[in-house]
Amino acid sequence: MMLPSKKLISLVHPTLHLAHPTLESFIWNTVIRAHVFAIARPAVHSPICIYLGMRYHGVAPDLYSFPFLLQSFDSPFHLHSGKQIHAQIFLFGLADDPFVQTSLINMYSSCDNLNVARQVFDEIPKPDLPSWNSMVNAYMKVGLIGRARNLFDKMPEKNVVSWSCMINGCVRCGEYKEALALFREMQMLTVNHVKPNEFTMSGVLSACGRLGALEQGKWAHSYIDRYGMEVDVVLGTALIDMYAKCGSIEEARRVFIKLGLVSAGKEYFRRMKEEFGITPLIQHYGCMVDLYGRAGLIDEAWNVIRSMPMEPDVLVWGALLSGSRMHGNIETCEAALKKLIELDPKNSSAYVLLSNVYAKMGRWTDVRSMRNIMERRGIKKVPGCSLVEVGGILHEFFVGDDSHPESREIYVMLDEIMKRLKREGYVGNTKEVLLDLDEEGKELALSLHGEKLAIAYCFLHTSPGTPIRIVKNLRICLDCHAAITMISRVFAREIVVRDCNRFHHFKNGACSCKDYW
Repeated sequence: MMLPSKKLISLVHPTLHLAHPTLESFIWNTVIRAHVFAIARPAVHSPICIYLGMRYHGVAPDLYSFPFLLQSFDSPFHLHSGKQIHAQIFLFGLADDPFVQTSLINMYSSCDNLNVARQVFDEIPKPDLPSWNSMVNAYMKVGLIGRARNLFDKMPEKNVVSWSCMINGCVRCGEYKEALALFREMQMLTVNHVKPNEFTMSGVLSACGRLGALEQGKWAHSYIDRYGMEVDVVLGTALIDMYAKCGSIEEARRVFIKLGLVSAGKEYFRRMKEEFGITPLIQHYGCMVDLYGRAGLIDEAWNVIRSMPMEPDVLVWGALLSGSRMHGNIETCEAALKKLIELDPKNSSAYVLLSNVYAKMGRWTDVRSMRNIMERRGIKKVPGCSLVEVGGILHEFFVGDDSHPESREIYVMLDEIMKRLKREGYVGNTKEVLLDLDEEGKELALSLHGEKLAIAYCFLHTSPGTPIRIVKNLRICLDCHAAITMISRVFAREIVVRDCNRFHHFKNGACSCKDYW
C-alpha cells in the first residue's frame, strides 16, 4: 500500500495535524467511522486513506479499527484492498476477535467471494451468533437457499435476526410459501421463543402479498397491532403493498391514511418543545393520546399519559378509552373508564360502558356491582333517543319504539332495508348486545335501535337520494355504524348522524370518522 503524503494527511481531517504524532486510536477510529458513513465534511478521502494516515503516525489499530474499515469494502472492486486489510488483521494479532471475524465474513460476501467468507467462518473455533447470522445472510443474498437452510438448521441458537434473514431471503428469491412456512415454524417454537420484529413482519407481509393470501396478511396485521409494533415507513409500506396485491384496496387506503400521520404528529410534538420552546398544555397531550389510540398504539398512549406533568383530565381518558375500545384492549378500557368515573361521578354513560366491559369479560359479579353502585348514587341510564326532522316536524324514536302512529309501516320498511343489506353481505354485530339472548334475539335487538327506525321513517316520507339527518343523544353503536355505512352505499343515500361525540357523515359506503369514534 502506498502511504499518503503529509499534505494529504493534513487535509483529511482538521484534527489530524502532524503536530500530534501520538493521537490515540480512538480518535483515528472515530474519523474512519465518520468517513465510512459519510459524516465527515467534505468526505473527499476514502476510509483506507485515514487508516494509512493512522499507520504513518505510528498509531496501532485496535479491535474497533478494522470492523469500521471493512464496512467500506462493499463491492468486487474492493476485494483486493479487503484482502490487504485482512493481512493487516493477522499482522496485529486481531484475527481471533469475534467482531472482526464477523466483519470479515460480511466484507468477503459483499465483495462476491463466498468461498473465502465460508473459509473465514469455518476457521472460527466457536462462532458466535452474529457470525452464524452473517454467513446465513451471505448465502441468502446470492440466492443459495439450500446452503443457507443447511447452516441455519445447524445453529446452536437463533435470534430474531436469524429468522428474519431466512424469511426475507426467501421472499427476495421468490420462495414465498417457504417464507411463510419459516414464520409458522418460528411461531411454534416453545423453547426460547423468539418474537418477530418489524423487519420480520415486513418479509411476512411481502410473502402474503405475492401469494394473494389476504387472511394470513390480515392475521399478520393483527399481530403487529397486538404487540404494539411501530408502523413506520418500511412496515407501513409493506402493509399497503400486501393489501393492494391481495385486491383489498380500501384496507390499503386505510393504512395509508394512518401511515405517516403518527410519525408526523410525533415530530410536530417534538419540534414544539425542542425547537420552539413551547410548553405543551393538557390539550396537546390529549391530542397525542388520541393520535396513538387511533393507530392502535395503546402502549405508546399510556407512555404519554405517564409522562404528563399534570393530571390527565376527562378528555385525555376519553381519548384513551376510544382507542382501546376500537382496538379491543379491554383492560385499558376498564382502567380508562374507572378514571372517568373518578373525575365525573355523575356520568351515567361511563358506568354503563364499564358495566358492558365487565359483561364482555364474563365478570357478572362486577356487572351487578356496577348496577348497585348506580342505584345507590341515584344514577340512571339515559335512554337512547334519535331525532329526525321531516316536513318541518321532529320525530323521536327510542329502542324498540312502537309509540309512533306509523309504527307498523316503519317496521315493514325497516325489515325490507335489513333484508336488502343481508343480501349485500351485512351481518349483525351481536357482540354489541350483552343480554342473555340467542343469536336471533340479539340480531332483532340490534335492528330495533332508534337510528335505524328513524332511517326507515325517512325512507317512507322522502324521495330517493334525499339526504337524511339524525341527532342522537348517545354514542352510535358499532352495529348501527356498520349498517348505516352500508345503507349509504346500497341505497345511494347521504346520511348525517350527530351523536354525543361527533358528526358522522355517511356517503358512498364510507364515514367521515374513518370508522373511529
